[in-house]
Amino acid sequence: MTKKKVFIISHSHWDREWYMPFEQHHMRLVTLIDNLLDLFKHDPDFDSFHLDGQMIALDDYLAVRPERKPELAAAITAGKLRIGPFYILQDDFLISPEANVRNMVIGRDEALAYGDEVKLGYFPDTFGNMGQTPQMMALADLDTAAFGRGVTPTGFNNQTGGADYASQYSEMWWQGPDGTRILGLLFANWYSNGNEIPTDPAQAKIYWDQKLADAEAYASTDNLLMMNGVDHEPVQADVTTAIKVANELYPDYEFVHSNFPDYLAALKNSLPTQLSTIKGELTSQETDGWYTLANTASSRVYLKQANTRNERLLDSIAEPLATMAYPAEQYPHDRFRYAWKLLLQNHPHDSICGCSVDEVHREMLTRFAKSTEVGRYLAQDALNTLAQRIDTTDFDTDAKPFVVVNTTGFVKSGQTEVTIEWDRRNFSPEMTIQAQRAELEAELAALPTLQLVDASGQAVPFRLVKQAVEFHYDLPKDRFRVAYQAIEITIAINVTGLPAYGWQTLALQAAKESVTPIEGPTRRAFSEHEFSNEWLKVTVASDGSLTITNRETGHIYHQMLVFEDTGDMGNEYIYRQTADNQAILSTDFPTEVRLVHDDALGVEVELINQLAIPVSADEQLLAEQQAVVDITHRTAKRSTVTRPLTITTRMRLGRHSRQLQFKTSFDNQMRDHRVRVLFQTNLAATTNTSDVIFETVTRANEPAANWQNPTNPQHQQAFVNLHDAQNGVTIGNIGLNEYEILPKHGTIAVTLLRSVGEMGDWGYFPTPEAQCLGAFSCEYSLALHDGTTEQRLVSYQQARNFQVPFSVQPTDWHAGELAADDAYLQLRTLEFAVTSFKRANNSAGATLRGYNLTKQPVTLDVSCCQTPATAVNFLEQPLPDVASDQLGPAEIKTLLFAKK
Repeated sequence: MTKKKVFIISHSHWDREWYMPFEQHHMRLVTLIDNLLDLFKHDPDFDSFHLDGQMIALDDYLAVRPERKPELAAAITAGKLRIGPFYILQDDFLISPEANVRNMVIGRDEALAYGDEVKLGYFPDTFGNMGQTPQMMALADLDTAAFGRGVTPTGFNNQTGGADYASQYSEMWWQGPDGTRILGLLFANWYSNGNEIPTDPAQAKIYWDQKLADAEAYASTDNLLMMNGVDHEPVQADVTTAIKVANELYPDYEFVHSNFPDYLAALKNSLPTQLSTIKGELTSQETDGWYTLANTASSRVYLKQANTRNERLLDSIAEPLATMAYPAEQYPHDRFRYAWKLLLQNHPHDSICGCSVDEVHREMLTRFAKSTEVGRYLAQDALNTLAQRIDTTDFDTDAKPFVVVNTTGFVKSGQTEVTIEWDRRNFSPEMTIQAQRAELEAELAALPTLQLVDASGQAVPFRLVKQAVEFHYDLPKDRFRVAYQAIEITIAINVTGLPAYGWQTLALQAAKESVTPIEGPTRRAFSEHEFSNEWLKVTVASDGSLTITNRETGHIYHQMLVFEDTGDMGNEYIYRQTADNQAILSTDFPTEVRLVHDDALGVEVELINQLAIPVSADEQLLAEQQAVVDITHRTAKRSTVTRPLTITTRMRLGRHSRQLQFKTSFDNQMRDHRVRVLFQTNLAATTNTSDVIFETVTRANEPAANWQNPTNPQHQQAFVNLHDAQNGVTIGNIGLNEYEILPKHGTIAVTLLRSVGEMGDWGYFPTPEAQCLGAFSCEYSLALHDGTTEQRLVSYQQARNFQVPFSVQPTDWHAGELAADDAYLQLRTLEFAVTSFKRANNSAGATLRGYNLTKQPVTLDVSCCQTPATAVNFLEQPLPDVASDQLGPAEIKTLLFAKK
């Protein structure tokens, strides 16, 4: 009789920081690896230890124990310590597509530097799994993924399978939206199902009777997986003794201390022909809805905002600029990797999700700041270099030229500002600083009438924002710093139709009669709480909500931009409305409207809402928190004491823009509550679409029948959309990762802030800083479209572009090899959403990566650098069977442009 084989894999799921600050976890990690290196020497039966799939643990260990690196490397080479394939264990949904890719690439590179990686996509505790995981794993040369959440295991009650989110076994096929299929392993009994194995025979008998039955309830083969470890678990030093005891107790089983490569090989050789196929993203759709942990998307919103800006700075500004500015040999690969690693250190699930103690998230802000400053330096240096390559001799020699660059993969329009140096005085011993300033102020007072022109000499509208004498300094690369004072003129301009990776050169100069005059608007666009352009008409209603008309179709939307405040007695993981179940709406309070600008650039209007909000929850909440009462059983209500909450929203509608942009600001001094902005669409739609990881995913507006949570929160990256056959609404955002569809009126609700006072999970961990007291600003956008796919896709691309500002660089009069107005590449496929344009890691070429926004095949029309394109995977290895000019449904494509 063939024995069943029990594979026992020692591991420790190492949350780098969570319920303790990083350094507390760090010191325990050092002890763990010290003990492992000693155990490897003294127990020849100890097969190996799985280091949680994340390479950062080695960096952290060696920061304290650099002298043990040779010993560590030897253990890895001998297969005793199993490493990779990722750099960190990330949260899937809250980091960008490119951050997910860089996590895999950096992790693999660092693993291969030691010898090899464990070829297993490892997601033991991610809070839901992205639908494109199968395709992403395949593009990283991985064919299996292991995960702990998102699928409902049904054991032998469902022999046929077939449900998208349920499997009769712990092994299943996982299929992505493009059709890619990989093997999925669910930790059906969690990744601690073989933890702390007894060595006492009597205890071991009780232990194994239960553990074997649990595993066999879901296993599809006679190869059973037992994970010997759990969160921050020290290694079980006597595990090999415990295995010997188990083998003596159970003659029908073979217990082995093992590793993932051996287990996967045995499993794949014995899989049954009938396995369930699960499809797309796995977010516990078919559960009661309480523990999906999707509300981590709104915990500590300030982290999500900082993360989004940091990511866009690296993947959508600095890297494209450096690719456009430098030859391949000068591209700063090492500095970019340093910046990415700093950023990735904030991407573990307990970190970016905002569900740790306060000390953890304070340290995250420092990492964001460090990575951001590196990104700013790299972007500015590249922008300076690019501007010097652009010919500005079409302008007068005394003009002040500057370059505007679109670093996104889609045509971009919008408003930007530039500060131009009109004249300067370097600090010198010949003249006092005060005398220099007086001279410049006199010149400033006598400035001529100014005019902005393009390279053909045509006048361009602008708005004067500021002019003043300011102190600055230069840091030349070949000499000491240069301090100076200068007349600086800041102007705002509209940029229209700047192509992907394109630039336009403009210049500020003294006005000339020969320049073609600006044609101003035929009438003012703002009148009596109403403003418009050729695409939109916006009316501020008497209750402070917006009525917005799509002037192209005539369709009218009411009750847009309504602010909602509710009590929250949940925690950093889960929103739970207080028992009073009361929503406070801005439409029930006074509203003030103020015109800010109405000129050739467009209209800006300020809307001020005055709400009265309870100061906190009542005293019952603290008692329930301290008693560790589960949120589903809490009864707290809101305080009867209220304070004013002033919400100020700046609305901007460009002269020729389809996109209405919002910046909402408020000073939060209330606790235990949530603030959302609501857009009521009244569209007859049963599904919504959202921008997630390499996919525009379609989700049902109504949850499954067994869903009990009164709310249905969802993740987004850049936008959410509702549409029917004739009309649609796309709401974009910058770092606002949580939305919900309220089906009754087709309302899109975007969370702006959630204030809670505890971490949650397995105990009471107070987190007063998660109340997010202080000043907040949130940026988001609205675009209306008709029923055509083209307009809908344009709104998607524009929402993605909303996260990326123009790059603007003043320069001087000089000759250059690049035209004043041009583009680095030509991209003519609307459906292709670009996520990265950078120099190749391992060649002199450039790589362009993106994905199909649709589920339809299209032709990919792109050209760059007069070089042919080759399809490659995430590791930049050629894919000879993949056409470079075709884009399949939901396909992720990386093109390498390299001269042969």
